[in-house]
Amino acid sequence: MEHGKRAWGATRRPDGAWDIATWAPSAEGVALVLDEARHSMERDAEGWHHIRVEAAPGARYGFEIGGRVFPDPASRRQDGGVAARSVLVDPGALIHHATWTGRDWAEAVILELHVGTFTAQGTLRAAAERLHGLADLGITAIGLMPLAQFEGERGWGYDGVLPYAIHPAYGTPDDMAAFVRIAHEAGLMVLIDAVYNHFGPEGDVLGQVCPEFFDAERHTPWGAAIDFDRPEVQDFFIGNAEMWLRDYRADGLRLDAVHQIGRAEDTWFLTRMAERLAPLEEKGRRIHLVTEDERNLASYVSGDHPIRAQWNDDWHHAIHCLLTGESASYYRPFSVDPFGDLVTAMRDGQVDQGQPRPHQDTPRGEPSGHLPPDHFVNANQTHDQVGNRAMGERLVALTDPATAQVVHAMLLCAPFIPMLFMGEEVGARAPFQFFTDFHGDLADAVRQGRRSEFPEFADARDEIPDPNARQTFADSRPYARAAEDAEDWRALTRHCLGLRHEHVIPLLSSGWHGTEVDRLSDRSLRARWRFADGTLEIAFTMEGEPPSGSDDMREIYYHKAETGAGLRVGIGDPQ
Repeated sequence: MEHGKRAWGATRRPDGAWDIATWAPSAEGVALVLDEARHSMERDAEGWHHIRVEAAPGARYGFEIGGRVFPDPASRRQDGGVAARSVLVDPGALIHHATWTGRDWAEAVILELHVGTFTAQGTLRAAAERLHGLADLGITAIGLMPLAQFEGERGWGYDGVLPYAIHPAYGTPDDMAAFVRIAHEAGLMVLIDAVYNHFGPEGDVLGQVCPEFFDAERHTPWGAAIDFDRPEVQDFFIGNAEMWLRDYRADGLRLDAVHQIGRAEDTWFLTRMAERLAPLEEKGRRIHLVTEDERNLASYVSGDHPIRAQWNDDWHHAIHCLLTGESASYYRPFSVDPFGDLVTAMRDGQVDQGQPRPHQDTPRGEPSGHLPPDHFVNANQTHDQVGNRAMGERLVALTDPATAQVVHAMLLCAPFIPMLFMGEEVGARAPFQFFTDFHGDLADAVRQGRRSEFPEFADARDEIPDPNARQTFADSRPYARAAEDAEDWRALTRHCLGLRHEHVIPLLSSGWHGTEVDRLSDRSLRARWRFADGTLEIAFTMEGEPPSGSDDMREIYYHKAETGAGLRVGIGDPQ
């Protein structure tokens, strides 16, 4: 390994034995408790405790420190909850789709899904049964919300405390491997949402086994900051990324809130991770990393390593303010001129690029107009923007559905990487609410915190769903009850993705040569993206007839809503 001398957790050797290690520099002695036997572990000068043992896969183990037995922080599977014994898992026994080498990033059309609410069963096996249908619709990538084990049975996944372990309510490591294999058989990439910026509020074993993992002098919204300056900490998370990509054969990662990884302007860990993962591509595979970065830093996104793109919340905010008129919180800067912000997003990807902006004390971002459009993942709604609303409403429930269909078609036809949130492809109206499964004082704190978060509900706080109520979780299943216009939405999605695969993706793959966007009026625009093999043009309006196409364009799509919104898409020859 590049940094630490040892790998975290249990590693199966070719001879069938196991190397088991954990980093606990403040612990004088650590013992491995393997089934009913206790084995003293060796300690080296860097604080690693390690041992080599014989055991069969499935054996239960833990680390005894100070008279208590803790699970392995790098546990692949738990024999129960987050405080239970860990279980030895042999990644070499997982069955994969041997011939799959991935897809080009330009082909990505992502559906973000939450395993627990995607189906009535809430499991990976049940979700896998729907993958071929999504592929038939034109989806090419599944974005799985976090799978790491957390306290309780149900939750978003962003409270994970055992990043290497599959949450047991979703299934086993074998189920995860089968999900990826079935996805690949359907032609779908699988991207894992990886949370490396914090741990959940309950069951964090690292805080007890290895307090040196954290920097007590720095804090994040979730507590003490993780100390990424330590090589052992870096190796913990890079080892986790390698697990998803190597052992489960996932195609990439969506890296959550990277602005909270390291210090305020740090990006070095992202590039280091990309460098460590790049050798997987040298073996004939394509690996894709996507970041969520509130800083709008663009300099580390490059075609030279696997960091392909960023989540582009600026696009979402402009669309949301344009269609809803909302102006609270982070929407406020985008509420001043949302159509103008949409023009900028069409041209440059990001809106905030370091320039002064209304209602912002400090500018954020870096210039992004030099980046090709496939360096941005655009979405009209995500788990964040829906679930962080008090009632969890989807965009289609907040605006005219016909207008929502126009911007849906525009998202799918534009050259940025489109992402849909599960149910969006069929116009689902079911909310996606914030839900957890905590108990006692923590449950009370989460409930009260949620109900005090939204000042507009000051006089009706009891209307905000209780995150810990099972009904809040059940109400968040998008396919439990089909919308009346679900088939119209499905047909629109299928048609637009057909156009994308036939016309847009070949242009993206040929190489981008520049973008021009004209604001034709307060409510109309025309955008042109030039590629080596041709030109894509989109004309969009919020009122009246969409602007006519340029003389050198042949129209491939036209959509006009009775509400006044309209879209025209054209394709032209190379210029």
